[in-house]
Amino acid sequence: MTKDIDSKKLACIIARTLDDKLGKNISILDISNVSSIADYFVIVTGDSTPQVKALMDNTKEKIKEYFSRTPIRMENDAKNRWNLLDYGDVIVHILHKDERETYAIEKFWNHAFRISEEDWKEISKDYAEY
Repeated sequence: MTKDIDSKKLACIIARTLDDKLGKNISILDISNVSSIADYFVIVTGDSTPQVKALMDNTKEKIKEYFSRTPIRMENDAKNRWNLLDYGDVIVHILHKDERETYAIEKFWNHAFRISEEDWKEISKDYAEY
């Protein structure tokens, strides 16, 4: 698989890896026209603290395997309920369901374009595990 990839496809493949590991309520926001911090946010919910960590670990592993890319920066809170993986052009937010509801990232970025699940699944179909 190619190591060169545009940011939209990377975001879609990250969403696919999260979906394959049963991440919930996956959203991809195209923030390229409204912010300079990244091109895309991928946001996902984990049902438990261990799942939040597992989603983060699996995403790092798969993106390194596919594209030899590691996050520029990683952050998590002390209780491991909100993890962030920063790939430069794509930022991944992996949140426990309570934090997802509390912080409502999509509401804050409601002026960003959302990529539909149907579209990201089509774009990332070659990377599906199942």
